[in-house]
Amino acid sequence: MRLLEYQGKELFAKAGIPVPPGRVAHSVDEAVAIMRANPAPSVVKAQVLIGGRGKAGGIKFCSDADDVVAPARAILGMDIKGEIARSVLIEQRMDIKKELYLSITVDRASKKPVIIASAMGGMDIEEVASREPSAIAKRPIDTAAGYWPFVGRRIGREAGIPIEALAQFAAILGKLYALFFEVGAMLLEINPLAITGDGKLVASDAKVDLDDNALFKHPEFTQWKTDAESDALKARAIKAGLGENNYVALDGDVGIIGNGAGLVMGTLDAVKSAGGEAANFLDIGGGAKAEIMREAVNIVTSNPNVKALFINIFGGITRGDEVARGLITALDGGKWSKDKLVIRLTGTNEREARDILESNGIVAVDTMNEGAKRAVALAKT
Repeated sequence: MRLLEYQGKELFAKAGIPVPPGRVAHSVDEAVAIMRANPAPSVVKAQVLIGGRGKAGGIKFCSDADDVVAPARAILGMDIKGEIARSVLIEQRMDIKKELYLSITVDRASKKPVIIASAMGGMDIEEVASREPSAIAKRPIDTAAGYWPFVGRRIGREAGIPIEALAQFAAILGKLYALFFEVGAMLLEINPLAITGDGKLVASDAKVDLDDNALFKHPEFTQWKTDAESDALKARAIKAGLGENNYVALDGDVGIIGNGAGLVMGTLDAVKSAGGEAANFLDIGGGAKAEIMREAVNIVTSNPNVKALFINIFGGITRGDEVARGLITALDGGKWSKDKLVIRLTGTNEREARDILESNGIVAVDTMNEGAKRAVALAKT
């Protein structure tokens, strides 16, 4: 379950992590009321789960109740990469002196939470990671030992955090680490973690991904679910019988379909290693029939951000010929071109599946890494 920014900041504030004063509005009238009650230079921020909202025009500025009307009207209902902004966060502007980056996520290789930090935060953190990898500090945490302030100070020094902000940084990191386990998170990200003109550290943004399997511990989070997960494609996946956790929207441009959560996660890693970014996680499960495969292709390719589609199927319970038939049906008369498709299919009825594909002009690749490289290359053309 992914949270909107205002929801993530509510969690941060309850954990003692400083956030700017702000309130959420679902209409222009609510935005006016908020600014009338708290007139101050403010930021109007689209509440969507997708990244890149600033570059898409989803962040604007205002100073009073009259001034908020135009930006609120422009943002509410805005389509940002296929997601509609149904609410805005109106937040008081800060005097930002420097932007840092801080996150905790799960490292699948070490099976530990990993802390990632950098003194070069902001919108282009991905470019920093590729251009100056030494500017980003990463440290897995031994859960048996837990988090201690000296760990935070060490990570802060490795990341180049200004010495005068180091104590605050370590304290915020400690609260973030405790929150990570308390809510059952898969990702907690603050980008930017702002240093203000008076030297205070404030979480200027919040990205929170929660593990659905841990939601039973926090039934109060269910009130956020409808707001946060308004993804029409996820709704289609659930309606198709794929399950609530089988489709997750991501920020990349390579569509992913596989059978089995582990295989799909491995496919995402392979795409990342090949220099690409996945547009989604979609697990069609074991024993998927042709109609499920057809709907899965239609769901993934309905995302306008998808530039290439990589299907990675291991046939155990799932029969390869069923997958092939569903794929051909989805492509027949549809908008998606087989020239932007890569498929790796092995296992049960593999030969029959390859015959079906080849008779329709589709040649399957032999390995996952080969398929990932080809899909990334197609997405870039």
